[in-house]
Amino acid sequence: MSQTAPPALPVTFRPGRTRAVLLTMSVAIFVVITAVAMMLERLGPGERASFVFTALLLSGVLVLLSRPKVVADDEGVTVVNIVRSRRLAWAEILKVNLRPGDPWVFLDLSDGTSLPALGIQPGIAKEAAIRDARALRLLADSHGTGSETS
Repeated sequence: MSQTAPPALPVTFRPGRTRAVLLTMSVAIFVVITAVAMMLERLGPGERASFVFTALLLSGVLVLLSRPKVVADDEGVTVVNIVRSRRLAWAEILKVNLRPGDPWVFLDLSDGTSLPALGIQPGIAKEAAIRDARALRLLADSHGTGSETS
């Protein structure tokens, strides 16, 4: 495998296709459920409101699922997962892992833990995820952290 230069900072990694599908489905589900609620003549205002509320809830879940990303800058990496985000200094990242069968990248950290980074996931864009994982690994290595041990 040839070593190439790391990407220019800042850079954001996110599962673009997965995000597009989730956001499209979020809008579609909201529109369909709301339209059904408005077309059903037997529903009262409260029942219609409950349909719209349910549509909003389902759409909100899909929007949350589309949130993950990994943002790398000169100071470190911000990992944004579904409901939590965590800021890491480059020195905290010992290794970037994307093994065959992994659902997303895992970052081995200097405190002995591993942090899932859902912003790089091979789901429906395996080649892009592999490319992004390699780029993040190059960034971590170029900042002198990939070979450090604590």
